[in-house]
Amino acid sequence: MKISAPKGTRDILPAEMYKWHRAAKTFADVCHMYGYEEIRIPTFEDTNLFQRGVGDTTDVVQKEMYTFDDKGGRSITLRPEGTAGVVRSFIENGMTSMPSPVRMFYDITAFRYENVQKGRYREFHQFGLEAFGSEGPKIDVEIISIVNVFFNKMGLKHIALHINSIGCPKCRAAYNEILKDHFRPHMDSMCDDCKNRFERNPLRMIDCKADAEKDIVKNAPRLIDHLCDECREHFEGVKKGLEQIGIDYTIDPNIVRGLDYYTRTVFEFVSENVGTQGTICGGGRYDGLVESVGGPHVPGIGFAMGVERFLMEAEAQEVPFEKPDYVKVYFAGMSDAASAFVAKTCYELRSEGVGCEQDLCGRAFRAQMKYAGKAGIPYLVVVGDDELASGKVKVKKMEDGSETEVAVSELVSYCKNNL
Repeated sequence: MKISAPKGTRDILPAEMYKWHRAAKTFADVCHMYGYEEIRIPTFEDTNLFQRGVGDTTDVVQKEMYTFDDKGGRSITLRPEGTAGVVRSFIENGMTSMPSPVRMFYDITAFRYENVQKGRYREFHQFGLEAFGSEGPKIDVEIISIVNVFFNKMGLKHIALHINSIGCPKCRAAYNEILKDHFRPHMDSMCDDCKNRFERNPLRMIDCKADAEKDIVKNAPRLIDHLCDECREHFEGVKKGLEQIGIDYTIDPNIVRGLDYYTRTVFEFVSENVGTQGTICGGGRYDGLVESVGGPHVPGIGFAMGVERFLMEAEAQEVPFEKPDYVKVYFAGMSDAASAFVAKTCYELRSEGVGCEQDLCGRAFRAQMKYAGKAGIPYLVVVGDDELASGKVKVKKMEDGSETEVAVSELVSYCKNNL
């Protein structure tokens, strides 16, 4: 019986891992430049965390979570996103008393049971970050600028920033009544999900995938037109801040994001590349989330980016990824004495940080040459009894065939300093 990877998962093979490494390192480097430090959180959490934090009216909680009872009878959920877990850690580990803002980034796997399609999996990877303790619009602008700098450093183009404000609980409560008045006469034509959301969270109806193309959804009143004075002032500050540092944006009243914890600023970076249009990164404020999961009132903001989706976009845009040469030199041994010398030399070079390979399969000399060529190793050193007797070997550059004669006693030093 052939066993395959579960539906919605994939193997990330050695041939592509260098792209993942470059993206992860660049993201971490950018975050560190802004003063963010890495956090690692558990893969699973108490289910109640996501019900309270993400929101029990969302598709994530209602339809997509991997939830099970452990052997102790506790309800456990594989994390569907990173923010709730970081907030839990922020509270549990006493970070609420640290100087504000408290800024953290992460590189995680997450799990959602949803339809599998190109760039979207049930086990997927996210880059993300969270910042706690700053109420003003300046940190909204900083968070957005981090994504922009990351995209620029990775060489990604044709990406547009869309922003919106979904207000605070005060102005959203008034807006929800306006929205219900709009939808009430048309409820018979709405999908079952929207009918369930009508009383509990009518804002989710605007984000409904099933009803998105209906005129009743397209013509719904815009929340951005019904903000309270404080939320309107905050949004104006975000727009002004983006303009000051030169980041273009489009106001998109239809952005509400798929998680209940968002307040005020929400944003998405959207591809405008032909054939790959869609959201690459999204985030926003969640000023009530820390309080909702048992902490004090601490404002927060963050974003998450699907790594698979990002790399798919990078490939579509033909962003160059240079594959590093981890292994610099191949040593071909032609005798037992030579093989012993090669083994010792490889150990010494690796201890000095120089990648190298030797034959481990008992190959004949020609087979070793063939392997070194196929592996694309840039340098070759042939070691036989004659070389050991003369005390000299030749380091061959595979690209052009040029050779440099090196004393055996100087081989480790030469490779360390010149390859």
